[in-house]
Amino acid sequence: MSLFEHHEFDQHKEVVFCNDEKSGLKAIIAVHNTNLGPSLGGCRMFPYASSEEALTDVLRLSKGMTYKAAMANLKQGGGKAVIIGDPRSDKSKEMFEVLGEFVQKLGGDYITAEDSGISVSDLQITAQKTEYVSGIKAKFTYDGSPADGNPAPGTAYGVFVGLKASVQYGLNRDLQGVKVAIQGLGHVGYRLARHLHEAGAELFVTDIYPEQLEKAQQEFGATIVEPQDIFGLDVDVFAPCALGAIINATTLPQIKAKVIAGAANNQLANESFGQALRKQGILYAPDYVINAGGIIDIYHQTQDGTPAELKAHLDAIGDTLVEVYRRADEADEATNIIANTIAEERFGK
Repeated sequence: MSLFEHHEFDQHKEVVFCNDEKSGLKAIIAVHNTNLGPSLGGCRMFPYASSEEALTDVLRLSKGMTYKAAMANLKQGGGKAVIIGDPRSDKSKEMFEVLGEFVQKLGGDYITAEDSGISVSDLQITAQKTEYVSGIKAKFTYDGSPADGNPAPGTAYGVFVGLKASVQYGLNRDLQGVKVAIQGLGHVGYRLARHLHEAGAELFVTDIYPEQLEKAQQEFGATIVEPQDIFGLDVDVFAPCALGAIINATTLPQIKAKVIAGAANNQLANESFGQALRKQGILYAPDYVINAGGIIDIYHQTQDGTPAELKAHLDAIGDTLVEVYRRADEADEATNIIANTIAEERFGK
């Protein structure tokens, strides 16, 4: 398995392979860039089919975090960690202790946080072995709800703000009656569904866990859809909230939605699909712009900020997206390319 020749390697500063036979930990930590500050990015646990698949994911995710931080005007870089395993059956206390030891060895270049498959309680175990953990102690939330350190509410609210701004820009309407297809009802996707339901949107949902679908059906009146059918629905918005590379040669021809705005990282299989979406008349919200709410939330927890300042920063996600859309229209360029250009100007690539 090559690294420097890997198609997703982008001059990453550090890539660390973590293996501990006793605890069962098999993980990869990738630090992409630290020009603006220490790299920060969540740890994800997923039953990857191979170590090659895990490496591809962590390289893409860590790079995305660099761009995400830059677009959110944060003084930090991009990093990520992935653990190979099933988060529902393979976790152990020892595993997260060993993860903490590996993170500590990086000396602050990488600060870990919560991501898919990882809970605040998992990170609290990790924090027993390293000081470089964020998102486990929160002083406040953007909406005054109890603070437990979980950045998912901030992420979901930011995606909601961005989706609303995208619908206004692309469809010239509010969310009342807008049809939204949500792929994935995890920590962020389910909260996004709640925001959309309260705003009057009609929801179509899919997920690999039936209990999440049943909850959404009961609570939001959502229509349950088979995973393979979510792309081709006759809806206004497609909101990918699961894994990446979901906009690809197979799915693109199926998409009828005129707006794509969701929480998933690395939604495009490659950058060229941004232009393909533009040619197809689909407004694409660059993923690392719209889903920056989590790192914005974590950042404010380390500052002497206030709930009002946090909420204002989250609300600014909509303004940032509108700036990207306007510049893309002026240049007749894909929105992801415009976002990349702005981010690279900021972190000095």
